[in-house]
Amino acid sequence: MAPNATDDSTTAGETDDLRVGRRKAVRYVVPVTVIGVAAATIGLVPALADSGDPDLPKITAQQLLDKIAASDVQQLSGTVKISTDLGLPDLGGLESGLLSGAAGGGDGSSADPSVKLTELASGTHTLRVAADGPDRQKLSLLENAAEYSIVHNGKDVWGYDSSSNEVYHSTTDESAKDGAETPVPATPKDLTEDALKAVDDTTSVTVDGTVHVAGRDAYKLLIKPKQSGSTVGAISVAVDAKTGMPLKFTLTPASGGAAVVDAGFTQVTFAAPAASTFDFTPPKGAKVTEGDDAEATPGHSGASGASDEKLEGLGGLTGAEEAEGFDVLGKGWTSVAVLETGGEGVPSDAELNSELGSDAGGALSGFLGSFGDKVSGKFGSGTVFSTRLINALVTDDGTVYVGAVTKDALVKAADSAK
Repeated sequence: MAPNATDDSTTAGETDDLRVGRRKAVRYVVPVTVIGVAAATIGLVPALADSGDPDLPKITAQQLLDKIAASDVQQLSGTVKISTDLGLPDLGGLESGLLSGAAGGGDGSSADPSVKLTELASGTHTLRVAADGPDRQKLSLLENAAEYSIVHNGKDVWGYDSSSNEVYHSTTDESAKDGAETPVPATPKDLTEDALKAVDDTTSVTVDGTVHVAGRDAYKLLIKPKQSGSTVGAISVAVDAKTGMPLKFTLTPASGGAAVVDAGFTQVTFAAPAASTFDFTPPKGAKVTEGDDAEATPGHSGASGASDEKLEGLGGLTGAEEAEGFDVLGKGWTSVAVLETGGEGVPSDAELNSELGSDAGGALSGFLGSFGDKVSGKFGSGTVFSTRLINALVTDDGTVYVGAVTKDALVKAADSAK
């Protein structure tokens, strides 16, 4: 779903205010957006592989890519687990609020998908998924006896948070062919499609044997950047031998260690779910927020949670040259997006305290300082904010460089722009 367009009745002054607010938000939120953008790469913990690899007919990498492209699974239901290890500092719960702010939640509904699903940026979670064609999908996040669900049924998209008894409602374009979108990729198929957007002459693609996933036989597709400087080491995709649908997605960092993103079904069937699966009526007493009424905060754009000022998925992270709304340096896996924040770099402690209040300012200041490194070069000086996958350089004059590249690659990109 596309971002809400600016109403034609908006005055020039109001438009300027929105732009100023957006630049200010970028200034304060960009370091946090290292998490928010990384949230677009969340994945699902793989099911434990069955013992013994299946004996399947030989297949080439191109044939396997063609099999994925031809896959047309319309009906399924299953259970997945989510685990993401971005290597973020322990903020004692502060990160949840920061993530909501980065997603543009602000004072909006806790049932807004663009707010709620940012929780998947860290830790381990359990999901249930169901689909019956392009007009009916459901995704449920199960957490500590509570449940959050997104239900798409025809033109209606509902988000429901049982812990707060809040409902978020929006509608899809009747002519849309791809059904409802969530703010982040939430299945191995979503993640694989994003990753394959980056496959070009900077990428090595091979078949790496076979595997059992969720009781099904699968081929393993291995995707590796040929370029140095990317934080992505390799992406492994288990592709269902019968349907061609990705069943498992694993992204390992170039730095080694545990996977940053692991994606896989623990259970899956390809029968049509019961029609009642996609029924939803707001519970009695629930607070209902309509998507069109949601607060137009920077980075928040109604039902989809999308924004023209945000990289979208792995396709943006590993192939930023295709991202809209950014200047882009480089090509392929080492491409770097460039943002302008209006001439101001990372705010000082005093500015944070003034803008956010002493408690909030101090907490955010500690957050920024906990994983920022000062750097300098031809571009001047700035601070690099790092995770195991996404890095961002915020210069003192307010330019931001962000990508799935190393700190040295970011500095080199910033120097090349001068």
